Amino acid sequence: MSDIKAEFLLPTQELRNDIPFFTKVLGMRIDMIYPADDPTVAVFSGHGLRIRVDKAAETTPGHIRILTETPETFADGKRQLTAPNGTTVDILPMHEPLVMPETVHSFVVRRLADQAPWIIGRAGMHYRDLIPDRLGGSIIASHIRIPDGGPVPDMVHYHTVGFQLIFCYKGWVDLVYEDQGEPFRLHAGNCVIQPPQIRHRVLFASENIEVIEIGVPAEHVTTIDHEMDLPNGPADPVREFSGQRFVHHKAEEAIWAPFRVPGYQSRDTTIAEHTANVAGVHVVRRGDNDPGWTRHNSDILFTFVMEGNMVLEGEGRDPYPLAPGDAFVIPPGMRVRYSDPSEDVELLEVSLPGVFETING
Repeated sequence: MSDIKAEFLLPTQELRNDIPFFTKVLGMRIDMIYPADDPTVAVFSGHGLRIRVDKAAETTPGHIRILTETPETFADGKRQLTAPNGTTVDILPMHEPLVMPETVHSFVVRRLADQAPWIIGRAGMHYRDLIPDRLGGSIIASHIRIPDGGPVPDMVHYHTVGFQLIFCYKGWVDLVYEDQGEPFRLHAGNCVIQPPQIRHRVLFASENIEVIEIGVPAEHVTTIDHEMDLPNGPADPVREFSGQRFVHHKAEEAIWAPFRVPGYQSRDTTIAEHTANVAGVHVVRRGDNDPGWTRHNSDILFTFVMEGNMVLEGEGRDPYPLAPGDAFVIPPGMRVRYSDPSEDVELLEVSLPGVFETING
C-alpha cells in the first residue's frame, strides 16, 4: 500500500497567500507546486496530513484539527486560525483530557423484565443500559452479551477512563492485556479491572456470554492501538497505570466475610486496594442475620442482581421485588433495606470510592 496516497482537496482564491500560512504558520512541507509561471496548485504534507490546495477546486474550505503535545507553543499559542483560503484550523491537545462530571444523585431501579432495548455496539456486542440517566454523566453501567461464541472481531485498544470493570456474569471470555502475560480465560463469577490506558483485546467468547461493564465517566474515549501486538514481552503485574494496578479476581481464591449490610456476607475483589480507593467491588450473598436498614455516604453505589431474589425497600418508596438481571443505584443518605433475600441471592456491588461509611438503623 506504500504506492497509494490520499489527500484532502481544498479551494483557494490566491495560492500565493496560502503558501506562507501552510508552511510557516502550520509548519507543513510543500511537496508540489505548478504551473511554474503562475501557480494554481500546491500540495502540502505534515502532521499526518496531505493537502492539495487548488484554485480550480469547487469545494468548501474545510476544517482541520491539529493535535499536539504542546498547543501553547504551536502557531504562537493560537487555538483557532483561518487560512487565507478560508480553511479553519483548530489546535488541540494530543490527548483529550479526562473530564469527571459531578455526580447527579438519583434513586434508580432498572428491571430486566421492563425489556429495555439491546443496542448493537462495538465489535458486534449487544449492550443494555443499566443506568439510563448515567447520574449526570458520571458513570455508565452496561449489561453486555455476545450471542454467538467464537472469535471476537476486536483490535488492540485502550480507554481513557477513571475506572473500568469487566465482570463475567455468564459463560467465559478469553482476554489479553498489556504487561500481564499470556492470554487467559475470564470465567463466570470472576472479574478484571482495566486501568486507564492499559492496552487489551477480546479474543474469543463462549456462546451466550454475558458481562457487566462499568465505566467512569460515562463518556470516555476508546483508542485503537495499531502498533502494539499482544501479548507483549514478560509480565509486569505490579506495573501501575495512572496509579492503578491490573486485577484479575478469581472467585475460587476469595475469602467470604461479613458484609457492610446486616444479613449479608461478601467477597472483596481487592479492587479498592489496587485502585488507591478509586472504586470497590464486592460479590454479595445471604448471611446469617436478618437484613437491616442502612444508609451510606458513597458518591456512587451501584448493584446488579446476578442470582436469586430480594426486595429493595427504600424510605418513602414502594418496595421493589428484584430478580436476576435487575440493577439499582442508591444515592447517599437514603435509608434502604435488602429484605426477603432468597437462599441463592447473589449481588454485584460497585462503589466509588472503594471504602466509605455505612450507618446502620
